[in-house]
Amino acid sequence: MDKTTLDSGDIRILKVLQDDASLSIADIAKKAGMSQTPCWRRIKKLKETGVLKQITAIIDRESVGLGFVSYAFVKLTVPSRKNMDEFDKLMHEWPEVVICERITGAVDYMIKVVTEDIKSYDNFLRNKLLNSELVSDVQSRIVVSTVKDTVSLPLYE
Repeated sequence: MDKTTLDSGDIRILKVLQDDASLSIADIAKKAGMSQTPCWRRIKKLKETGVLKQITAIIDRESVGLGFVSYAFVKLTVPSRKNMDEFDKLMHEWPEVVICERITGAVDYMIKVVTEDIKSYDNFLRNKLLNSELVSDVQSRIVVSTVKDTVSLPLYE
């Protein structure tokens, strides 16, 4: 499903779900300005078409002891398709990596790493990231303060 197939009703539902996906179908429908059955059908279609990738809880990381965030800019030894595929697989295996994006420029990847503290990050860096033969260089940027943190997309009707 692409942008052209989403109508204003779909967008209203998505906005409600981004705000609070724990609402009942009745509450979602009410906030989106429609009745329950059409709302439920639309949500089902949004899931089936992949517009709604998953419905999940957002956990306050500091409340669960994950107070350290760093962005690591990773350069591969050889940025070949094979090495990129292997690195992509590693990123899915390491729970500390919460975002991994292949980027353009002097480095190949930007990853967001969340750990308990700087010592845990150092262990991740030494024993996982730099221990991989795929990686030639890592530049870390430590987050000192988070100004905005959202997974909500800017949806417009």
